[in-house]
Amino acid sequence: MRTRVQAVLLVFGTLAVAAFAVPLLLFTASDRTQQLVLARSADLDRFASLMNQAAATGDTSGLEAEAHRYTQLYGEALVVTDARRGAVVQTGGMRAADPAVSRLVDAALRNQTAHPKGTLRPWSRGSRMFAEPAGTGTQVTGAVVLRASVGTAAADITRRWAVVLAGTALVAVACTALARAATHWVVSPLRRLDRAVGRLAAGLPHEQTSAGGPPELRQLAIGFNRMAGIVTAALEQQRRLVADTSHQMRNPMAALRLRVDALRSHLPSSADRTYAGVTTELDRLEILLDDMLALATAEHRAGELAVSDGADAYCDAAETARTQHRRWEPVARRAGVHLTTEAGGPVTAACTRGELAQVTDILLDNAIKYAGPDATIVLSCTAEGDHVVLTVTDDGPGLTQEEISQATTRFWRAARQAGTTGTGLGLAIAEQLLAGRGGRLELSPVRPHGLRARALLPGVPACGGAS
Repeated sequence: MRTRVQAVLLVFGTLAVAAFAVPLLLFTASDRTQQLVLARSADLDRFASLMNQAAATGDTSGLEAEAHRYTQLYGEALVVTDARRGAVVQTGGMRAADPAVSRLVDAALRNQTAHPKGTLRPWSRGSRMFAEPAGTGTQVTGAVVLRASVGTAAADITRRWAVVLAGTALVAVACTALARAATHWVVSPLRRLDRAVGRLAAGLPHEQTSAGGPPELRQLAIGFNRMAGIVTAALEQQRRLVADTSHQMRNPMAALRLRVDALRSHLPSSADRTYAGVTTELDRLEILLDDMLALATAEHRAGELAVSDGADAYCDAAETARTQHRRWEPVARRAGVHLTTEAGGPVTAACTRGELAQVTDILLDNAIKYAGPDATIVLSCTAEGDHVVLTVTDDGPGLTQEEISQATTRFWRAARQAGTTGTGLGLAIAEQLLAGRGGRLELSPVRPHGLRARALLPGVPACGGAS
């Protein structure tokens, strides 16, 4: 936005400066051209007067002397003729017989004045021709032709244009500085608001946004601070409720389990089924509390990472995959599942070892739990472009496309999996952990049957180390 606002202001400033500078340049050139014309016209009038006196007295010596002094002083050629086209004075190498001079002499003898047309410019070169009749009234006694150099006038125009352009450049610099200051004044509050919105969207504590800029933006910042305070308080209360509930219920749950276990020796054999059901539900509640606390922690961590780069976190994903294989291989064996791992050399992912291990645990736990006995599960770790991909593939019953679209919904479980243990929060936790690091979770069916879960994370150049 700042670039666009600056561009608009600079375009406007450029047009304004051009609207001032161009007419001024044209005026200075026209004014200097007019000065040249007026000066040479005065010289022509003077020589025309001397020619008129010479025609009346018959003495041309004064005219000749004045003409030669003029040419020596100014370096400009001069031709003066009488009424019969006879050359009276010729200086500077210009002759009355020259075609261009001859035409001007003819016009002057017809009582016509000839002045050059057009305005001089800094790049103008050469000379301009002037002609004027000598005499009084309708009586023409001769003609005066002057060849004036435009070099001095062009140099004057160049100097004047340089001054104008220098002033224009200073004004342009001032306009640029003003545009930058104005855009900073307007955009800086918006940037602060954008950062505050990012923190609020990430669920992090709100920091008061300082009011600045135009009155409308100051009022917006005040309103946003008021709204953000209310929203942040509500989010914090909700997060604390989940975390505190999960944490505070651990002690009652532990006490309840101790009492239930103590009752075991006092129950008749007919109550075994009821006792087993109670302990199963206690296990399920403990797992649910653990998963709710893990989800709350994952969401908070994802919010923190959303407003920070997290560039200091990296780990060897291949080594993590091999470590988790060793931990889960006994569990898979007891479940009758064959677990294999395909991980080559070091593959560095932009996350901590603990985060990647937690995601791997969730995917392997789901695969072992739902693939069924005699299933094969393959854990692999590869680099694909700029991403590191950890994949868990099984050949179990899998999920339909409709079920895959709901798989990461909290507390969702497929209808046919109702008899298995679990809370339906595992994939939601994995998705939050991956999203916090700029990654994502992809689920897809395997043909002819099975499920493939891909955890994609940004990769890190090979120079990184493991965390």
